[in-house]
Amino acid sequence: MSSTKQAIGYNESYRSLKPYLQFTWVNTLFKRSIAIVLFLLLWESLPRLGVVSPAFLPPLSVVLDTAWQLYQTGQLGIHFFASIQRSLIGFILALAIAIPLGLVIGWYKLVAETLNPLLELFRNTTALALMPLFILFLGIGEASKISLLVYACTWPILLNTITGVQTVDPLLIKSARTMGLKPYQLFIKVILPASVPTIFVGIRLAGAISILALVAVEMFGAKAGLGYLIIYSQYSFEIPQMFVGILVITLVGLSFNYILLAIEKYFTAWKKSPVE
Repeated sequence: MSSTKQAIGYNESYRSLKPYLQFTWVNTLFKRSIAIVLFLLLWESLPRLGVVSPAFLPPLSVVLDTAWQLYQTGQLGIHFFASIQRSLIGFILALAIAIPLGLVIGWYKLVAETLNPLLELFRNTTALALMPLFILFLGIGEASKISLLVYACTWPILLNTITGVQTVDPLLIKSARTMGLKPYQLFIKVILPASVPTIFVGIRLAGAISILALVAVEMFGAKAGLGYLIIYSQYSFEIPQMFVGILVITLVGLSFNYILLAIEKYFTAWKKSPVE
């Protein structure tokens, strides 16, 4: 009997360790990193081989060396934190505005019918096209930059929140009402959880937009920021420094996306299928 239990325990242990013994994690790591590694190798080798002029595309090692110099002088930190501050403030304000408003519009049919023409008008107005208007009313300071980021980030969150509420499975709503749930209970326990995945699609889109719009915003009247670093380096023809700004803002956007993915997985853990 004891030998049978030992055999079962051995089989279970082997089953749990089997992926590691077969080095599947190595294959996964290789598949996910090979394209990036090849891209970085091409970036380093093409300028050194003379295929591309180093004046326009400096090798990766030169860019990294420039980044280290900017970090040591403190300039990179100043530009980085200025951009992060603007992006986070704009993104958080957009969340605070868009999610409650989207829930109200999606839940109340009369509100949706009343505001829909106005939403259709403004959703098709590009944020950057309104930049001169924001500067005219708010000046070239932080207020206009953050306001434009809020405007740009609000729409994907708002529209996806409305869609998420309006597309909840009617069978879920009918079942909840059959069980005697009151309207506010129905909204909190059924509508809101069911719409979370769609809302997070908008949040992730807004996260990407906040980084893209940030670069454009910081090109107008900014004294610090990664967008300012990029445009200033272009004008002064400091190309390695310009690539440092591009590389850092790319890494910021990538990190932001992974953070939002982790938060989304936490709030949508109920979607996971049970482990067999």
